[in-house]
Amino acid sequence: MHGEYKVPGGKLVTVDLTVEGGALRDVRVAGDFFLEPDEAILSIDGALEGAPATTDTAGLAARITAALPESAVLLGLTAEGVGIAVRRALAHATEWDDYDWQLVHSEPQAPALHMALDEVLTAEVAAGRRAPTLRVWEWASPAVVIGSFQSLRNEVDPVGAARHGMTVVRRISGGGAMFVEPMSTITYSLSVPESLVSGLSFADSYAYLDDWVLGALGDMGIKAWYQPLNDIATDAGKIAGAAQKRMVGPDGGPGAVLHHVTMSYDIDAGKMLEVLRIGKEKMSDKGTRSAKKRVDPLRRQTGLAREQVIENMIASFRGRYGLSTGGVTTEELARAQELVQTKFATEEWTARVP
Repeated sequence: MHGEYKVPGGKLVTVDLTVEGGALRDVRVAGDFFLEPDEAILSIDGALEGAPATTDTAGLAARITAALPESAVLLGLTAEGVGIAVRRALAHATEWDDYDWQLVHSEPQAPALHMALDEVLTAEVAAGRRAPTLRVWEWASPAVVIGSFQSLRNEVDPVGAARHGMTVVRRISGGGAMFVEPMSTITYSLSVPESLVSGLSFADSYAYLDDWVLGALGDMGIKAWYQPLNDIATDAGKIAGAAQKRMVGPDGGPGAVLHHVTMSYDIDAGKMLEVLRIGKEKMSDKGTRSAKKRVDPLRRQTGLAREQVIENMIASFRGRYGLSTGGVTTEELARAQELVQTKFATEEWTARVP
């Protein structure tokens, strides 16, 4: 069995092993990390040898930490990262390079149709009828997108939203509200097979699926990192937020994961505060005094046009994993348009949590 895991902000760790009698055997850890002293790699292998195959990530990490000499120095590597690689091997997890990725980047769409396309395309990946997909959104109109479980009245000021022509829609994933203006926002979705995140905790899957965009930002001169649970941040502030939804496959089998991210290219903070009701508790939790300081736009940090930032992101993904240009099929679009009428554009759905 073979498992891989790139430690967030660190290096790739790989594990090869077999299972005999319910225990790990012939464990070999490798990767492009740095480790001192040299023989510490043998201590890691030895710590995992014979461990019950049911041991969770924390248990595996504890075995490794206990076996390492006090003088050990790990750079780009963590005991937890090794444990995750082991769990991914045992779960027969797939890797990014195992797939022929497809790009969907089409003309601007209405907010409700974007919500529906996320559901339809991810369901198609879960059913095995669509390749794993990176969809880059273009917005036809400004919007507020609230999380699946958020209270409509608590999150949105209807007077402010109406004054600024903001459509309010609810997505299928959890998380917080998104303030969207077409030329000030960069949004993308990943619709991926569940096996790509096998062996990862829910929280770890966020960091794993965000890693490529951290690299893309780094290529544009932005040092960014994953900030639990679902933010991408820099020294200057938050620049993006992510959300996920898991879908089961046909007959309850392995399904797919929707992971979408909204990045702030530019922002009218004054308008945002007139539309969103950002509570004092949320501001306190973020450790800031003003909502205007919570988000630091990509426009200021990169000095690049929005279109260039998107182009650079797509090129980075293509360079890492390959990416062919595709599109939404006629059948997928028809199902999405039906969902707009029956779900995403209805008051019943939008106000399902009043």
